[in-house]
Amino acid sequence: MHETLRPSGTEIWLNKLRTFFSKPYNVILLLLGIVLTVTTVAPIIAILQDTVAIHPGTVDSKLTGQTSGYSFANFVDLFTNKIVFRKFLLSPLLNTLYISVGTCVVSILFGGLVAFLVTRTNLAWKKYISSIFIFPYIMPQWTLAVVWQNLFWSTRVTGTSDGLIASLFQVYMPKWWCQGLFPSLMVLGLHYAPFAYILIGGIFRNMDANLEEAATILDTPKWKIMFRVTLPMVKPAILSTVLLVFGSAMGSYPVPHYLGLSTLSTQYISMNSSRTGEASILAVIMMIFGVTIMLLNQISLTSRKSYTTVTGKSGQISKINLGKTGRYVIALILVIVTFFTSIFPIVSFAFETFLPNPGDYSFLYTGNAENLTTKWWITNENVTENGMYGQKGILYNETIWKAFGGTILVSVACALIAGTIGTLVGYAVAKQRRSKWANYVNSVAFLPYLMPSIAVGAAFFVLLSSEKINLFNTYWILIIAGTVKYIPFASRSSLNSMLQLSGEIEEAAIIQDIPWSKRMLRIIIPIQKSSIISGYLLPFMTCLRELSLFMLLCVQGFILSTTLDYFDEMGLYAFSSGINLLLIITILVFNTIVNKLTGASLDEGIGG
Repeated sequence: MHETLRPSGTEIWLNKLRTFFSKPYNVILLLLGIVLTVTTVAPIIAILQDTVAIHPGTVDSKLTGQTSGYSFANFVDLFTNKIVFRKFLLSPLLNTLYISVGTCVVSILFGGLVAFLVTRTNLAWKKYISSIFIFPYIMPQWTLAVVWQNLFWSTRVTGTSDGLIASLFQVYMPKWWCQGLFPSLMVLGLHYAPFAYILIGGIFRNMDANLEEAATILDTPKWKIMFRVTLPMVKPAILSTVLLVFGSAMGSYPVPHYLGLSTLSTQYISMNSSRTGEASILAVIMMIFGVTIMLLNQISLTSRKSYTTVTGKSGQISKINLGKTGRYVIALILVIVTFFTSIFPIVSFAFETFLPNPGDYSFLYTGNAENLTTKWWITNENVTENGMYGQKGILYNETIWKAFGGTILVSVACALIAGTIGTLVGYAVAKQRRSKWANYVNSVAFLPYLMPSIAVGAAFFVLLSSEKINLFNTYWILIIAGTVKYIPFASRSSLNSMLQLSGEIEEAAIIQDIPWSKRMLRIIIPIQKSSIISGYLLPFMTCLRELSLFMLLCVQGFILSTTLDYFDEMGLYAFSSGINLLLIITILVFNTIVNKLTGASLDEGIGG
């Protein structure tokens, strides 16, 4: 008899390893898990280290009498010095929480109401309202803040030039309406309302009508059906909106900056040169909120009740009748509101570039319209005269057009890299969805999205502008930070679409011995084309209008958003209005091209 040869422990281990690496999604998960851990964790460690580092020429250096080394002096000064604590931490932190919560409330109430009216009523002009409603999110975040200034600011109240309301009607809005918390949360709420509209509208549209019909048959009052049946169904969408909007509002820099509110993000920028270590503590606090939001999201996913809203038994949704007059009156109100949030900003920025003194509309009641000028656009010589501060007109200004090219370069690079990595993450996680490592990779990929942009920018500033690695003021640092920040867009878009794919599709190709690259390019990507394209588009569109993430990483002239901020600081408001106009037109043109080529639209499936 022949003795059976048994494989040794090493051979079994090597065979398992070979089997593991023979599956492409395992290789993807391992490699991307390591890369994402380094790119997400390394900046966090760098900024944590920065909180205890001593910075020459700053407060911590004076407190310790040292120019290098480590000390807890920053923590002691920030948390134990009552004046410092109130001014630099408590007041900005409370304002940040107020603005974050207020933004969630405004966006959910406004976005949810419009979603309900478009999907569940016989509202007139639905297609137009649905398409125009998402404009504020496509536009740069500070757009509505500048429009608010142009509308409501006045010489009497804010000490600036008279805006439109003061000039036309001699109505002077109070200071709480013009600056501070109220306008900040209103502007951010209107900016993020499309989030709520898309998430809540999707559920309203697909909801099974039988649930409400059953309640109607039982003679349940309409208000009870709304609060006991309809609203509980949209609870998951409301929770998703809160999680997404809260973190985004917390990291907003431009809106509170323009509207004069002290928040953690504006305080970070003002403290970064004189109180560098203490500014890093503020960034860490913002990051803690981001991690907390992610943990809450995880808890909500595991404890969430099952909501079956699409049963296949009833495709007919009973529309609420607003009446012959009501459907047009409500639609007209929405058309007027969306005009001021979507169309008026474009008109306003264009008009600002022809005013001799941008922001001053006093000529409207003096009737002196001949003062309008084209100097901000076409001046090519004598640039030291007429308040040009040595700058050529917008059409001839090399700084602006170099920044425009830089913006396109960074946006395309971030979209290609983040889109590709996100698609691979989505594919690999969907294949190994029950694996702990896959869940870890998915969480690490999504974490940067929940962290405030200013905190992520600060972390990369500390990590990549040191003596060892100095990438400050290069396109590399912008592309790295942008890619890490925008991977979540692509990974979530890809994951949701990959989970819908049956495993049998790829298994059939494996039996035919088709290599993985061909399976991806010929089968998987064509099937989920629209979701994967949106995974590339969202990083591109967001990167075009990003300021909070990039403002610490480069100087003016690199990209349009930081150049706009530079012209604002110089007092050349016509130039910043021109850049705003250029950004909005660029974003809308790209958005339209993509819609025409792919048929993909943000409001698709809601009624747009």
